[in-house]
Amino acid sequence: MLIIFIFILGAVIGSFLNVCIYRLPREESIVFPGSHCTHCNHKLYWHDNIPFFSYLILRGKCRFCARPIAFRYFLVEFLTAALLVTLYVFFGLSAKFFVWSVLTAALIASTFIDFEHQIIPDVITLPGIAVGLMASLLFPSIQGETVRSSSLLSSFIGMLAGGGSIYAMGVFGKLVFKKEAMGGGDVKLMAMAGAFLGWKLVILAFFIAPFFGSVVGVTVKIKQKKDIIPYGPYLSLALIVAILWGQRILGYLFFY
Repeated sequence: MLIIFIFILGAVIGSFLNVCIYRLPREESIVFPGSHCTHCNHKLYWHDNIPFFSYLILRGKCRFCARPIAFRYFLVEFLTAALLVTLYVFFGLSAKFFVWSVLTAALIASTFIDFEHQIIPDVITLPGIAVGLMASLLFPSIQGETVRSSSLLSSFIGMLAGGGSIYAMGVFGKLVFKKEAMGGGDVKLMAMAGAFLGWKLVILAFFIAPFFGSVVGVTVKIKQKKDIIPYGPYLSLALIVAILWGQRILGYLFFY
């Protein structure tokens, strides 16, 4: 029963993330106006906002203007619900579950915004850094510590390591390729993640991300003749891997 509740809660959070994904890049309020069709601006009925079911019942179209509703709405709701359930399975009702669920929600929103707009809004990452530092102070266990001061220090070092690794990669890429190689949003995204995860897991994600990004980058280069791809989604995917399996991977690599 608890897993079902967490799945439903995740879907509701995913519905809110959809609002953020659409409105934040457009610098619109996430509170006002209420939910409405992005095509005809008609206010939606409450029962048109039920995660999953509304999309299926309406067959992916607006009730009022019959224009298509992006499948992204359904996907984000399902992905958020599935990831929260996965975090619960891995960590139970622990501090890691609650804190890393916040990070996961931020990564989902950042991913879909970056895919569409090639930006990662500061309104997600900068407050996220503060939340990661504060959570590490309040819940030392998320950093694998028992003393709050040590946990906060680990979080701070993780913030520097996450942001610094991507910044250094961007500087190196610019020297080699003579053009911008990494955006400031990616730097702040990894700084945020480092504040939540500490330096070991964020550096692990830094090395995992190119495996995802390179596969997609080569495909996009061949099919669409594009040289630039949003890197935030692949950082986010690598960070999810680090959250779920990072300690096990580090154990295999360094035999501890």
